[in-house]
Amino acid sequence: MRLALKFIVVTGLMLFTVQCAKRASPTGGPKDSIPPVLINASPKLNTTFFDKDEFYLTFNEYITLKDINKQLIISPPLNSTQFKVYPVTGASKKVTLKLLDSLLDNTTYTFNFGESIVDFNESNPSSYLTYTLSTGATIDSLYIRGHITDAFENETERFISLQLYPVDSIFTDSVIYTQKPLYVTSTLDTTIYRFQNLRAGKYAIIAMEDMAGNYFFDQNMDKIGFNEKLIELPKDSVINLRLFKERRNFFWDKPYFVNDHHILLSYYGDRDKESFKMVSEVPNNFESLVTQSRETDTLNYWFKGAELDSLQFEFNIKDSLQIKTVQFKNPISDSLIIDRLNKGSLRLQDKYEIKSNLPIIEVNSEQLFVTNVDTIQIPASLKIQENYDRITVDFEVVPNDRYEITLLPNALIDFWGNTNDTLVYRASTKKIEDYGNIFLRVQHESSHSYIIELLKNDEVVRRYDSPVEGNYYKFELIDPGKYIIRLIEDVNQNKQWDTGNYIQKIQPEKVIYYWKEIDLRANWDMNEIFNTNENYPDLQESATASDVLEVQDNPTQQ
Repeated sequence: MRLALKFIVVTGLMLFTVQCAKRASPTGGPKDSIPPVLINASPKLNTTFFDKDEFYLTFNEYITLKDINKQLIISPPLNSTQFKVYPVTGASKKVTLKLLDSLLDNTTYTFNFGESIVDFNESNPSSYLTYTLSTGATIDSLYIRGHITDAFENETERFISLQLYPVDSIFTDSVIYTQKPLYVTSTLDTTIYRFQNLRAGKYAIIAMEDMAGNYFFDQNMDKIGFNEKLIELPKDSVINLRLFKERRNFFWDKPYFVNDHHILLSYYGDRDKESFKMVSEVPNNFESLVTQSRETDTLNYWFKGAELDSLQFEFNIKDSLQIKTVQFKNPISDSLIIDRLNKGSLRLQDKYEIKSNLPIIEVNSEQLFVTNVDTIQIPASLKIQENYDRITVDFEVVPNDRYEITLLPNALIDFWGNTNDTLVYRASTKKIEDYGNIFLRVQHESSHSYIIELLKNDEVVRRYDSPVEGNYYKFELIDPGKYIIRLIEDVNQNKQWDTGNYIQKIQPEKVIYYWKEIDLRANWDMNEIFNTNENYPDLQESATASDVLEVQDNPTQQ
């Protein structure tokens, strides 16, 4: 019995020893999620009478600098030649900012590091750490804060620059083109901004998508937002701004020769009534036609009836008439190319369209034949659209049908008398049950007219640019998918959105997006209420199986 007990004890000890001797993969501790902690600043934070050429920030662990050139916001601004930040590479427990130029007297400076200071191991940021100093006796303590929104787009860009200009006896609005602001800040990766450590006084405030990062407004690149009235501190503390892209100042570019019947006239900005004139001496049988490029800010100047080696054009450039000569060399060959414009199924409320690379000036509907799924010919006609580059094939489109569209030679005639080869296209339509409907009731209290647009993938699918009785808008027989609705206040009733202008102190027309994305399914009706005064989810979604079997004509829908 005693031997058996002794055997059990020894065996147990051996098993315990073996278990303890087993190797195991180390699991490590919990992931580090704690950002670096500032433990010392030299000189201290909010120091006054600052007269050093550098300051130090010491942390409780090793850190690195990430995107310091983008994240660091210094106000009043210093350019990159006036300071240096260390460590440039590698890790350190200390951040050093060395000043390479003198600071302004009696001025409070803030150095907002954004999220550039991260720990060495896990890149946890020490978010929006700010070092403040004053070259005078006091630290300024006033602030301005607010929210930035895009005036037209549903989403607002991040890293928007906010700029304050002191208003004195020599202040002019053109200061944004010629001088750097006194105070700057940034939304960084949000749409919220905050100026701090400001002194009392009057200011002009600007929001800007500063593409060049130089604190100057470049109309060709930058979006801008402004407040109509000057800001007075400490009275004004909350200012919201809307960003918009101004209409570019118009100017002509150099004409470009394509071939002996085609010249490109490029321009920048909105052309409106800006005109040009061909001033070369040409034969009496010379003819020309001008069309607008759909992809770029370019006019196509088409011509025929003369063998030339150059053409001259007269442009109004900066209030003066200038003559530019186009020399004919290195021609690019082309020929008439016709292709269909509609891709996929033909929507029930659309017309079939074809496009041409050369201007079409004549059509012959007798050379057009359209048959349906039963191979029965149906009435159809051709119509040239305004820009001479698209042709509408007009026939009755019905659900769940298939069409064959044939254009025989001489159905289309271009500007030089060339015609098409025989062309055959096929198109089909879906069943009504494959579509959905959105019925929208708009509640908008305003004295201005408004436009309602339905968007899918940032493209306008349907729009109403005229009032509808009862403010009840129907978007019927549209493809399933996700849609956005926006309302545009059409103040000048020109049936389009108009942007603003900083110098003229014109704000852009107001745009309001419906609070949610509408997920439309096939054979469903979505009933929505768009109350612009209470634009948030206060009503339950109303979706039912569609009982719309037939679409009524709606002459107000564009």
